[in-house]
Amino acid sequence: MKILIINKFLHPNGGSETYIFGIGRGLASLGHEVEFFGMEHPQRIVGNRAESYTANMDFRARGVKRLTYPFRIIYSHEARKKLRAVLSDFRPSVVHLNNFNFQLTPSILYEIRSFAKKTKDRIKIVYTAHDYQLLCPNHIMKQYISGECCTRCISANTFNCTRYKCIHGSFIKSLLGSIEALVYRRLRTYRLIDVIICPTNFMKKALANSSILKEKTIVLHNFIEVNDDSLTDEAQNKDTYVLYFGRYSPEKGVGTLLHVARQLPEVRFIFAGMGPLNDSVNELLNITNKGFLGGRELNDLIKGAQFALFPSEWYENCPFAVMEAISLGTPVIAADIGGMPELIRAGVNGDLFISGDAEDLREKVSLLWNDRERREAYRTACNQSLFLSLDEYCKKLLEEIYV
Repeated sequence: MKILIINKFLHPNGGSETYIFGIGRGLASLGHEVEFFGMEHPQRIVGNRAESYTANMDFRARGVKRLTYPFRIIYSHEARKKLRAVLSDFRPSVVHLNNFNFQLTPSILYEIRSFAKKTKDRIKIVYTAHDYQLLCPNHIMKQYISGECCTRCISANTFNCTRYKCIHGSFIKSLLGSIEALVYRRLRTYRLIDVIICPTNFMKKALANSSILKEKTIVLHNFIEVNDDSLTDEAQNKDTYVLYFGRYSPEKGVGTLLHVARQLPEVRFIFAGMGPLNDSVNELLNITNKGFLGGRELNDLIKGAQFALFPSEWYENCPFAVMEAISLGTPVIAADIGGMPELIRAGVNGDLFISGDAEDLREKVSLLWNDRERREAYRTACNQSLFLSLDEYCKKLLEEIYV
């Protein structure tokens, strides 16, 4: 089978990229042909035989090119043209979409259907919903300025995004996002997708708000890849620290976590990541900031922690980080928001707290930090957790979704 995986970023950038690189490897290892389409980038690590990609769009960049962005984020002639070259050369039977709005735009859906009609090829369009881009103009159902979790654009007018300046606090960017969402909602463009993979039941329920999406959804939790053999001897025994790893940003709940860390000077925290709150992280004496880590270094750090923290304040979908911690035998304390409660057995392999509630988080951290017996019981339960392996996940794609 030939599978074309589409994602705007083709370099390591986040959970969506972890996903596409993983299934690309997994499908190839099962004997299938896999190519990728997205933006060109100096760190691009996957691609296609036609060597056809769209120009990189960096919304933080300055210069003349940026002046064209308002026109290109709603409909991209370039994306259609470059994708056409890949479709003509590769002739896939499945196109697996991931994150595509703004940089590639939903115009690519029309190109896939147009190409299939012209060639009489049967092309199945599958989409994995990593975030809420089909429902929410800023993709995360959270207002930028107030920090409020918000569903106004789902249930009402997409111009609520403009009203609350949900995209980076910018009126112009938010206006463009509102227009983009309204255009494709009115055109019913997403009807062109055949199947939508929801990594959590929470995502499925969110998409059920759309009459044209709700009948297309299926739930399939993300896979997890953990190579325990790569862990060093030092990581086999739990050390005396609590771990947060991820982006240092408000929507990840890092501000709330820092408030809690100030109240618990006896607890040693290790942070691994980067982001806009980096300076605030460095201010606290009981926090060691390791910066961004990956691979074996990060696995060792996770494995050695007493427990890991995921204090998100937005509707997280199915974060790989939570699954990774549990799979490495490390209990978790996570916010009771989005899809995270589906990944954790509260009171068995971790605990949940009220998202954004610093006092509840402080109590949960203090309790687990001071209860060795509970931590050991949680650790045992973590080792019994069953997430899909990459191989199992890819076989489900092939046998149940791509057919």
